[in-house]
Amino acid sequence: MISEYEFEMENYMSFEEFDKFKKFGMGKQTPFIMIDLDIVARKYDDLRNALPQSDVYYAVKANPEVEVLKLLAEKGSYFDVATIYEIDLVLGLGIDPSRISLGNTIKKASDIAYAYSKGVRLFVTDCESDARKIAENAPGSQVFCRILSEGIGASWPLSRKFGCYPDMALEVLTLAHQLGLKPRGVSFHVGSQQYYISQWREALWDTKSVFDGAYERGIKLDLVNIGGGFPVRYNHPIPETVAYGAEIMEYMAEVFGNDIPQTIVEPGRYMTGDSGILAAEVVQISQKEVGGGRSWMYLDVGKFGGMIETLDECIRYPIYSERTGKMLPYTIAGPTCDSVDVMYEKVPYMLPEAIEEGDRIYFFSAGSYTSTYCSVYFNGFPPLRTYILQK
Repeated sequence: MISEYEFEMENYMSFEEFDKFKKFGMGKQTPFIMIDLDIVARKYDDLRNALPQSDVYYAVKANPEVEVLKLLAEKGSYFDVATIYEIDLVLGLGIDPSRISLGNTIKKASDIAYAYSKGVRLFVTDCESDARKIAENAPGSQVFCRILSEGIGASWPLSRKFGCYPDMALEVLTLAHQLGLKPRGVSFHVGSQQYYISQWREALWDTKSVFDGAYERGIKLDLVNIGGGFPVRYNHPIPETVAYGAEIMEYMAEVFGNDIPQTIVEPGRYMTGDSGILAAEVVQISQKEVGGGRSWMYLDVGKFGGMIETLDECIRYPIYSERTGKMLPYTIAGPTCDSVDVMYEKVPYMLPEAIEEGDRIYFFSAGSYTSTYCSVYFNGFPPLRTYILQK
C-alpha cells in the first residue's frame, strides 16, 4: 500500500517513468538536469493540435539544448530568439533564417544589422526609437509591436518592462510604415505560467483596437502574436492544452469575427518544462533553535545554480524524495554563502522526516529556465549540467 505522499507523486508521474529517469541519472554527480525528448515532442504535438492555425515559434531562451532545437526543427517549429547569440545557435543547426523571429524589444542597432545580414526579416518592437533602428539597419523588414499585458494570474508576470500601451503601439506601427518597414500586427504576452485563460481575451481586445486604428490610417495588419504563457505541471492543477487552444480560438472569433488574422504562438516553458527532472543532493539538515523549530534542508542546488525562479517562491516545483513515513515542514535552501539563496521559506515543503544527508531530491518540471539561469562559477560552483535521456 502506497502512502499519501507517494500517491501524490504517482498522480504527477508514474513510478515507471520516474524509474527511467532515476536509472539514467545513477552515477552522475549532482546537481544535474535530465531531459526527455519524447515529452518535448508530445508537448509540441499537443500545442499544434490545440492551435492548428498558429505557427509555433519556440522561445529558445527556455532551453537552448542542441538536441531540443534539432527535434523541434524536424517537427516544423519556428524559433523566437532574443539575441544574436541565439541566432547563431539556430542558424548553426542549418535552420533557415525565415524561421526566426527576433523577439526581444531591447536590442542594439548593431545587433539588428547583424540579424538582417544573416537573413532575419521579422522583428518585434515596442517604441519609436527601436522602430527607427530597425528601419535604418534592417530596411524593408516586417515588424509587429508588443503591447503591455497585466499578466494577472501568472506565476511569472512579464509586464511593464516589455511592450507599450495600445495607443502608443498604433503610433509606433504608423511610424514603421512611414519609414518603409512592413507593419504586420501586434504581439503580447499574458505572463509565464498563466492559469487564467481569460487573460488572452483582454489582450486580444486591446490588439483589435490597434488593428482598427491602423486600418483607419490605411495600414492593413494581418498578424497576432499571442505569446506564450501556457503552463506546465507544477504544484497547481492546470487545464489540458486543448482547453487553452479552444478558448483562445473562441476569443479570436469573438474579437475578429470572420476576419481572423494569422496567429503566432511562442511557447517556452510549456514546451520543455515537463520534460526535465533536476536531481540534487541533500548536503545538510539542521535546526536553528534548541528544542525544535522548523528544519532547514540545504541542497547542492539553489537560486544561483539554476533555481532563480524560486525568487519570491513564484515557481513551486514538485519535489520528491524516495523516503517515506512521517512528514515534516522544511525550509529549503541552496549551498552558496549568500543569504538570499533560500528557495522556500515562507511556505515550507512537507517532506519525509526520514530524509538524510546524502539523499537525492528530485525537482519535477525543471526542464525550462534552469540551466540557462545559472551563475558562472559563483563560489566556484560549475554551471548546472544537462543530460539528454537516452533510450
